[in-house]
Amino acid sequence: MSLSIRNQLTGTVTDVTPGAVMATVKVRLAGGQDLTAAITLEAAEELKLAAGSDVRALVKSTEVALATARVEGLSIRNQFPGSVTEVTTGGAMAAVKVDVAGGTLTAAITKEAAADLGLAAGSPVVALMKSTEVSLAAV
Repeated sequence: MSLSIRNQLTGTVTDVTPGAVMATVKVRLAGGQDLTAAITLEAAEELKLAAGSDVRALVKSTEVALATARVEGLSIRNQFPGSVTEVTTGGAMAAVKVDVAGGTLTAAITKEAAADLGLAAGSPVVALMKSTEVSLAAV
């Protein structure tokens, strides 16, 4: 299946914590980072997710935020340091490609934000993704 979601990272489930409606799923990505996804309990059960399951984590580029350094005191669990490889700007938006351990992420941010952060190839950044914005696919 082909998808329009640019950000697809492979990994292995390390833990599933079920709740009444939602489950948190911890995934060790191929690059060694730990990612948290919050998905419905129904989806976790249908995908038969358990420790050792191979998955692909999917995040829309509009759900990836960028910071110039790690952010403390924030509820966002998924923070991946990396380096900007490309910035493409349009009239209002910018697509920023970021190399992180084990893959590449694309963030769609405003052109103004890219300029304010001084983003250019080689800029160090941290990609941030809320766990509720991470989808999982069984591999």
